Amino acid sequence: MAAPIEFYFDAVSPYTYLAATQIDALAARHGAAVVWIPILLGKILEASGNRPPISVPAKARYMHQDLQQWAECYGVPLRFPTHFPVSTLSAQRIACALPDADVGRWARATLHAYWAEDADLSQPQTLRAIAAGLGCDGEALLARAQEPAVKERLKHNTDEALRRGMFGAPTFFVGETMFWGNDRLPLLERALARA
Repeated sequence: MAAPIEFYFDAVSPYTYLAATQIDALAARHGAAVVWIPILLGKILEASGNRPPISVPAKARYMHQDLQQWAECYGVPLRFPTHFPVSTLSAQRIACALPDADVGRWARATLHAYWAEDADLSQPQTLRAIAAGLGCDGEALLARAQEPAVKERLKHNTDEALRRGMFGAPTFFVGETMFWGNDRLPLLERALARA
């Protein structure tokens, strides 16, 4: 059995969306499990001194082209959201409120809703609808997202990601080896194949 792939994610990241469309098939090819770990990307960027590409005009122009090329390469839909960036605090807390086995389903659903359907993840009604689509009680999840233990779990995940050297998303770990970015998936797969 291969080492698990730890996938640190925040639904606000377009490259995380792209990577999420590929990670399950990649993991299956190597018999690896994917461990989805919700974090707050804004806190990661702030604490690490990094800046989102959208804040640098030349990178922002390039990013739109790059995202479309990756989406075409993967054969997945991508629609740049009307509300960007958006607060994903509640969405990420809900991820922390779910059983570990359901976090990946929530991650994929929120990423798809935001990056393929232009859903506003800052709105409770959007999160309730996503939860309902997964067969979950959205109202109960929104309430659980306000519990101190859930808030602390998201903070702990974010702090642990920083301790491990994370500075952007998506970030993956196989053991203690870090891979940053959608375009590092081939390197991650190479590491799994060698293991």
